[in-house]
Amino acid sequence: MHIQFTSTANEDGAALIVFSAQDLVLSEAAQRVDDASGGALRKAARAARFAGDLGKVVELLGIAGTEAQKVLLVGTGPQGRGNPAGFERIGAVIAGKLSRSGSTRTLVDMRGARDLGLDVSEAAARLATGLKLRGYAFDQYRTKMPEQQKVSLTDVEIVGAGDDAAPRFEILGAVADGVAFTKDLVSEPANVLYPESFVERVRALNIPGLKIEALDEAQMREAGMNAFLGVSQGSEREARMLVMEWDGTNGSADVETVFVGKGVTFDSGGISIKPGAGMEDMKWDMGGAGAVTGAMVALAKRKAKARIVGICGLTENMPDGKAQRPGDVVTSMSGQTIEVINTDAEGRLVLCDAMWWAQETYKPKRIIDLATLTGAMIISLGHHHAGVFSNDDDLAEKLIAAGAASGDKLWRLPVGEEYDKQIDSPIADMKNVGGRDAGSITAAQFLKRFVKDGVEWAHIDIAGMAWSSKPGALFDKGATGYGVRLLDEYVRSIYEG
Repeated sequence: MHIQFTSTANEDGAALIVFSAQDLVLSEAAQRVDDASGGALRKAARAARFAGDLGKVVELLGIAGTEAQKVLLVGTGPQGRGNPAGFERIGAVIAGKLSRSGSTRTLVDMRGARDLGLDVSEAAARLATGLKLRGYAFDQYRTKMPEQQKVSLTDVEIVGAGDDAAPRFEILGAVADGVAFTKDLVSEPANVLYPESFVERVRALNIPGLKIEALDEAQMREAGMNAFLGVSQGSEREARMLVMEWDGTNGSADVETVFVGKGVTFDSGGISIKPGAGMEDMKWDMGGAGAVTGAMVALAKRKAKARIVGICGLTENMPDGKAQRPGDVVTSMSGQTIEVINTDAEGRLVLCDAMWWAQETYKPKRIIDLATLTGAMIISLGHHHAGVFSNDDDLAEKLIAAGAASGDKLWRLPVGEEYDKQIDSPIADMKNVGGRDAGSITAAQFLKRFVKDGVEWAHIDIAGMAWSSKPGALFDKGATGYGVRLLDEYVRSIYEG
């Protein structure tokens, strides 16, 4: 989808978008359409009980007085009470209506939109962002789609947006690009996306200033990452640890913040194999790594004024004859020993070594990890919030605020010594599972044992958020891209606020 901001309006053959605030207060562009059509726009709105509520739409075909193919009257909500999230939602509604409608071009006429509540350039840039986010489609493997199901909308022109809309959208659009890249990664099947190909796909972006490094299994073995490598030993695919660094400070800042993502590109459960029904969904068990990668892409593309490192532990978890067994004991990079009770609790084994390596290598002030870690998180919070666990109140509060601002919402859950006894092992320093009770909390408590003294840490369990079986406000069903905007907003608020 190509989005541009223009000063002229060519309606010929386009899907024309005009606006109404609540109580049917039409924009100047909408009023012109209504006048030219002899009042048809207002009549249609009243017949549909349309009152200008946010995101509501009335569609008219072949309306008199315009050369447009169709006209969509879109509600902006109460006058003077608009906000960035609302206009992103409006853009997403437009994309949802038009992306597969047969229309190839749409003209969004914002001229004379009434008392928006925010600057028209910001409103337009946010609307364009919503269009871009919701207009994403992953159709490349569907070779026999009926014509009416194919994405048709390729060109969007926004009129009356003001001079600042384009530069604002350049920044917001870079973040949307990061979200789209995450969706690509999460959507790919495991025979296409595996540790080596994940790394090469990131390298192929060739984004100026984004440094890429990848540790292979020999390097990880030398570093002592036996917990991580225990997960990969049952797979024919070798593990990788992807390291991305963006420095927008020209070398003037140290690495204070490291993002770490769980990247299990397919999780069969290993020897503790999962039930067959639904196992195909486990291609997205790399959602944390996808989010970290997309966030690093966003930061680099928008040239964020911060120095950030993103690390992804990439592996498959497969039930080969060489695979790790329940009851095995592994020694992590930290030197702590782990009794593997359940090989399907593998993500924490990957993360613990990746987190320790990050601390040893960069000496960061804080670590934030993202992972599709526990099914228990879906039981706790459903598909509306990710869970955040932290050893630092200030870090947790800032992440929750970033979640509220970005739309990637978080809810804090506890960690504490009272949960430690659930993961104590009779033969090793710890077990990798703590039973059914408080499963998400004990998983976080496990990771906390690999955080060095004085390091701020937050663990974000995105198990219920990386994939959706139904459309959301800014995404279609499938990969959601959750986490990219959260991390970007966190960086913006901490380093660029």
